[in-house]
Amino acid sequence: METFNDIIKGTKPVLVDFSAEWCGPCKMMAPILKEVSQKIGNRARIIKIDVDRNPTVARKYQIVSVPTLIVFRNGQIQFRQSGVMQAMQLVALLERLAANN
Repeated sequence: METFNDIIKGTKPVLVDFSAEWCGPCKMMAPILKEVSQKIGNRARIIKIDVDRNPTVARKYQIVSVPTLIVFRNGQIQFRQSGVMQAMQLVALLERLAANN
């Protein structure tokens, strides 16, 4: 089974959506991330981490508000922002990071 650390160590950018089921703005991210996924294709990976179900990972990355979006590449944080982001901003960010391969 692929672990979180395996996923974020790849050369492809990985957008991690740290969220919670009770969080209203997190629910707004779902269709945005679906659109980003369709536009970015296999150039990047998008995963969702529920902070209530994965408290160890949430603590490790000091997630204090949700949603928090972190983009990893080669195990390193390339971008971090809390709050809802627009699809086009995320697509542009991921395309830029994917192009730096």
